[in-house]
Amino acid sequence: MSKRYFTIGMAGHIDHGKTTLTKALTNVDTDRLKEEKERQITIELGFAPLYEDDEIQISVVDVPGHERFIRQMIAGVTGIDLVVLVVAADEGVMPQTKEHLEILKFLGVKNGVVAITKIDRVDEDFIELVKDDIFTELEGSVFEQAPYVLVDSISLKGINELKTLIIDTLKSQEMRDIRGAFRLPIDQVFTVKGQGTVVRGTVSEGHVQGGQLLQVMPKGLKVKARQIQVHHHNQSEAFAGQRAAINLTGVSKEELERGDVLVSSEQFIVTKTIDIALHVVSDLDYIVKQRMPIKCHIGTAEVMGKIVFFDRNEIEDENDEILCQLRLDEEIVTKRGDRFILRRPSPQETIGGGWVIEPRGEKYKFGYRTIEQLGKKKVGSPVERITAALVEAKTLTLSELITITALDESVIKDELSTDEFILFQRTQYTLRSLVETLQEEFTDKISFNHDQNPMKLGMNKAELFHHLEKDFPKSLLEFVLQDCVETGLLKRKGQFVANPAFTPHVPENWQKRTENMLKKLCKDGYDVRYLAEYIKEAGIPDRLSHELKHFLEGQEQIVSLDEQYYWHGTVFQDALNQLRSTTDSEFEIKHAKEALGLSRKLLVLFLEKLDRVGLTKRVENKRIWMN
Repeated sequence: MSKRYFTIGMAGHIDHGKTTLTKALTNVDTDRLKEEKERQITIELGFAPLYEDDEIQISVVDVPGHERFIRQMIAGVTGIDLVVLVVAADEGVMPQTKEHLEILKFLGVKNGVVAITKIDRVDEDFIELVKDDIFTELEGSVFEQAPYVLVDSISLKGINELKTLIIDTLKSQEMRDIRGAFRLPIDQVFTVKGQGTVVRGTVSEGHVQGGQLLQVMPKGLKVKARQIQVHHHNQSEAFAGQRAAINLTGVSKEELERGDVLVSSEQFIVTKTIDIALHVVSDLDYIVKQRMPIKCHIGTAEVMGKIVFFDRNEIEDENDEILCQLRLDEEIVTKRGDRFILRRPSPQETIGGGWVIEPRGEKYKFGYRTIEQLGKKKVGSPVERITAALVEAKTLTLSELITITALDESVIKDELSTDEFILFQRTQYTLRSLVETLQEEFTDKISFNHDQNPMKLGMNKAELFHHLEKDFPKSLLEFVLQDCVETGLLKRKGQFVANPAFTPHVPENWQKRTENMLKKLCKDGYDVRYLAEYIKEAGIPDRLSHELKHFLEGQEQIVSLDEQYYWHGTVFQDALNQLRSTTDSEFEIKHAKEALGLSRKLLVLFLEKLDRVGLTKRVENKRIWMN
């Protein structure tokens, strides 16, 4: 079983001990800003590693509880897998606790644990009353049936019990999908001296590798993941559910901001109009009116806009789901199913939250027909059901699609006949967008490989497929590669794959030294020293010598006599021509010596080379020319 990665969140009212509890669980103080230390409240998101073994890795995020910092709280909850609701025994459920509960519900968080903190401040006889009061307040929330632990973060009472409960709960939970395109909503941007721009966030889906080409959306900036860190340790890749810091090349800190999204594919939608399914909070302080300004929190982005209703002009009190639309002032990156929170900018309050039905919303008329249309979109059209199934499985047969989507065979066949879908290997269907994503992935990986290994014929197919096989069936990878070759997008020679215009070459900064080395080797003719000496004299580093020898020999610029002695290609060919022209169809070693005048050692190496490459064949004391 592959390792699983989770992020948990501490949520609750200000000063109920979230940061102290995080420190007790992890030995990390997440209050890292001077202002936080002075005011003893959490302003920005604090992160720490909680637990790791061979099966699971858990990170913890301490989200702010103060009203002023509710936006950071929303950003922190986005991307977490389990919430520890922190309630102080001496205060119980407070206003921000209730607002956190509403936000957690709207964001679709379903897994929770309750930590009743500061128990040393309350008499033991009072604990049962405290618990009853807390769980009365939690009725109807995700925490209604949640397990609880009594803890004190100073004396460490209950800390091990809470940690064990968190670990056991997550070990029985499925992790996020690491297949498909990578997406990381950025919540922090900073610079590191000598390294450059770094972004941090929770990987919401997919995975990323060092050296991978990425895009910052919605800005469309192309960048490269130079280095990846998880909890201050360098890693070759990061997976969905992990907190990651990624050092980017190709972009400055000033070009990025919180709310941008780092992605591996252009398939993510950039939009300003989204159709939504909305639930409002249970006790609105103010009426929500048609087209009034709102602030939308989605991922780590905060964007102003307006809310548009199609069946009413205001909301005062509503328990049912409302199908409506958001028209935003700025572009966001989203897809169907993404969760969001709506806040009133002034006076500040949470209005509600929900999920994105359609990221490419259009302008609709007011009335029942639009609500009916949005209702159908919410359920999902046949093409959306088929697409969702293929996004998940990558390839499916017709019978598998019928089972998964519960659609009639005729309906599925009609949809599959469009350009959005591709049939391969006679029975397998996939999405054209997935094929295009893989084509882009192939060309990016191969281009990066050319940059790193310019002397190689190309990228080994097994290496190209290695990481992708975690996410895509090998049959699909083989199909896309063959299609790339047939359409001229890539070229292939044996197991090596390359871009069409690529020609193996010595790195530009070593070309002059290589030319000088070859000239010296050629000038020395037959009477050569070890090749390693020529390479060293030319100032070419040892790390390049093996690959350089392999490349030059492949280009027939040098020819090996054994592992140490090499002749220049021209010298070898001259020797071959001279020997052919001065001997009969068969000859002895003395005839070769007369023809070439070589020392016995080099002459034997040369003749044995001719035997190995099949130009001659040794029979007792003679050699016979084979062609």
